[in-house]
Amino acid sequence: MVDRKSFMQVGHKGSLFSSFLYFDMSFMVWVLLGPLAVILANDFHLNAAEKANLVALPTLGGAVLRLVLGVLTDKIGPKLTGQIGLTLTLVPLFWGWQFANTMGDMYFVALMLGIAGASFAAALPLASSWYPPQYQGLAMGIAGAGNSGTIFATLFANRIAQHYGDWHVVFGIAMIPIALTLIIFSVLAKDSPNKPAPKTIAEYGKVLKQKDSWLFCILYSVTFGGFVGMASYLTIFFNSQYGLSPVRAADFTTLSVIGGSFFRPVGGWLADKIGGIRMLMVLYGVVALMMAGISTLPSLSLTTIMLFIAMMAFGMGNGSVFQLVPQRFKTEIGVITGIVGAAGGLGGYFLPKILGNLKLTTGSFTPGFLILSAIAITCLLLIAIVQGQWKRTWIGEGGKVKVAPASMDSVHA
Repeated sequence: MVDRKSFMQVGHKGSLFSSFLYFDMSFMVWVLLGPLAVILANDFHLNAAEKANLVALPTLGGAVLRLVLGVLTDKIGPKLTGQIGLTLTLVPLFWGWQFANTMGDMYFVALMLGIAGASFAAALPLASSWYPPQYQGLAMGIAGAGNSGTIFATLFANRIAQHYGDWHVVFGIAMIPIALTLIIFSVLAKDSPNKPAPKTIAEYGKVLKQKDSWLFCILYSVTFGGFVGMASYLTIFFNSQYGLSPVRAADFTTLSVIGGSFFRPVGGWLADKIGGIRMLMVLYGVVALMMAGISTLPSLSLTTIMLFIAMMAFGMGNGSVFQLVPQRFKTEIGVITGIVGAAGGLGGYFLPKILGNLKLTTGSFTPGFLILSAIAITCLLLIAIVQGQWKRTWIGEGGKVKVAPASMDSVHA
């Protein structure tokens, strides 16, 4: 068990807080179009597929730009990369405030908001590089808790738009916490002297040649992609399916998102206790059941309960995936984290597209949720198939850490 008193005596608290704040405010901005999409759809007369495309674009931008910011973090350090990321995040916010009057403008804003989504690439290494191995879980859990920024977007975006009678104002107001975060980050954050050496293209190529890399990409694209994709799309779902106003639809999204926001560290902790394989098989099973249940389009209260459970499973799944990843890729953890993280963003791009396009073509959300259920079952089956080989080579029973030193050497076999 981690001694929190000892934890407070190591590392760099200013950098840890800066990492959390940067991640939290960036996540808020990254999913800003999710709650606003209902209001924007009325102004721009969007159909179901167009609404889905608009809220999906920031996650696509985040997936691509995460790799860019990852390279920058390697080359110039996480602090300067974070400062650049926060500064550039002001650009789409200013554009959305002052100039976004066409769908072309909104698509530009949506893609550029991906800069905020790429904050993972600088925020997490900044925190991680200051702490020894025995405190990595807690440090990364604190920094990673920044995904709670989603709640600020869903709670306040539509209320601000309603209060001022103009959604453009939301982008202008969002510039304030980003600017304040940039100032605080610049003052408190500090690059660790133990910063790892830059990764080469050859290292990325070496990791991508291993099939487990692609398997972890699939697993994380469903857990993290499920969380961020749902967070972006649920306001549209509640508005379209249950006729809720933009503010109430976003409030119900907040209720659903809370589960995923705060249970990621729990997933990692439980995965340490009982094994990441066991955790993921249970969690994908839960997601499959919840998505199948939601596909019947039951009452609003029952749907909200099932979405909360599903989002909780997605959040815990994120922590469970990254309980396994460092065991498999001990020396390439920096490279694999960037690759798997980008895959998570791609998953978040496709989820709204699945729900929105099928809603447009069939007139119902039922087929989309059934497909999401089938995807979760597929992940469960994948783990069931590969776990035997994993246990023979690099992992302990159920996904726990393998303690025999001789067995650890087989990780690169």
